[in-house]
Amino acid sequence: MDDAGSAAEFKRTNRKPAYPIGNILREYLAKEGREVALPVTYSQLRDFSTSAPLLERGKDTLWETVAYHQEEMVKLSQGLLETYALLRGEGGLKVFSHVYVERIDFCSFGNSQPFRVRIVNAYNENHDYFYVKRGDASRVCGLELEHLLSPNRMHYLTWGDTLVEEHVTGIPGDIFAEKWIDADSHHPVRLAKELIKFEERCLVRLLGDMRAYNFVIAVTPDFDATAIRVRAMDFDQQSYDGRLRFYLPGSFKENRPFTQLCAKHINAASAAQYRREEQSLIHRRLLAAPERMRDLLAAMDANILTSPEKAIELAEGLAEYHREPAFRMHKTMAGLIGESLARLDRILRL
Repeated sequence: MDDAGSAAEFKRTNRKPAYPIGNILREYLAKEGREVALPVTYSQLRDFSTSAPLLERGKDTLWETVAYHQEEMVKLSQGLLETYALLRGEGGLKVFSHVYVERIDFCSFGNSQPFRVRIVNAYNENHDYFYVKRGDASRVCGLELEHLLSPNRMHYLTWGDTLVEEHVTGIPGDIFAEKWIDADSHHPVRLAKELIKFEERCLVRLLGDMRAYNFVIAVTPDFDATAIRVRAMDFDQQSYDGRLRFYLPGSFKENRPFTQLCAKHINAASAAQYRREEQSLIHRRLLAAPERMRDLLAAMDANILTSPEKAIELAEGLAEYHREPAFRMHKTMAGLIGESLARLDRILRL
């Protein structure tokens, strides 16, 4: 028991810390309309009176459905509906008068320990989710970088130590690998292409820990074939780890089914083509909002996101990987992202 206790304590102490949102980052969020007075805070949701495991087909989902005292639940439900209206419709609760809070779930695993709120349309029983989490500078910067440099628009709000995020729709990568990767409903080459492009995005903007359970596969029927997009859904490990491989999804054993798929269907020349395509798209997105990116990187540079040792370690890894000594000049994660984007500008001009 002592050994087990020590192992558990080791795991807890090595969990990534939640970094506070500093003043400069907060000013950036306010300027961009992300910082909004929210009707419900994370700490209010933590004050639940009881909980019960949420099961699906008899299996534990690792989520718990929580309950509150009746008077408190009435207040929270109203506040959560107002929050949903702010997230989805920039206020205007009248439009959302026919929706209600069906359930609030809590997950004690993971760094953010999120609450998941299930919203249901009373007319047609269609449902949606959103999440209430502890505010964390890493996650906020990850969401903002995803919004600016990826093909995905991210809807989220902050207020004090609270972060509200929309639900990212798609099939979780681990479930997709188990049940869908060999299905006839999608073209394997298209999936492999998107996986390569996804890895390039992660490396350029330094989004780490994209194991299969941290991204989703969004499948959309098209007129002649199925369209596929790989999307990150967890931004907790934005610019935190010092190991280069942490920013290469193909390096994780959990992603082996996907790396095998890519090796089977994509040759080196095609892989290089898809990476260059994604680099070009990232560069174009950067050119569309250069001042906003500059302000974000300045806010990130002023905010603690990791230890100096990790940033120096990653700088060395990036310098060797890209054969670009310029990475060694930077001592912060924001500086490394800035250099990564500057590198795209250089290679695309060749």
